[in-house]
Amino acid sequence: MGIEATGKLHTIFDTKQVSERFSKREFVVEVTDNPKYPQVVLFQLTGDRCAQLDALSVGDQVRIEFSLRGREWKSPQGEVKYFNSLDVWTIESARAGRRNDARDGGRQGDEPPPRSDDDAPAPRDTDDIPF
Repeated sequence: MGIEATGKLHTIFDTKQVSERFSKREFVVEVTDNPKYPQVVLFQLTGDRCAQLDALSVGDQVRIEFSLRGREWKSPQGEVKYFNSLDVWTIESARAGRRNDARDGGRQGDEPPPRSDDDAPAPRDTDDIPF
């Protein structure tokens, strides 16, 4: 499942060597889809992907592509727990990830798209007769 998010890099943690063959690096992004209720969300990079954070700093605007992962764990006592993780495939500066193509007209930043006659709403009939 591929999901995209953008936000401000809030916290970057050090890489942890979990086992001989597995390392992970967690980081937090403040997602402001709804500015009234910003969310601070924990993501993780694994393996070779951990190095993607090296070029970024706290406060940077970033774009993230990730997968939602879930798993079940049973303790030795038989207790079952469920865990979720947001496994990141790519993280990059939001400015660097901006596409310069025909869909956005090569605009930069938060500039709104230019309005054309094709975007104008169709004229509405004021006649209530259905035929």
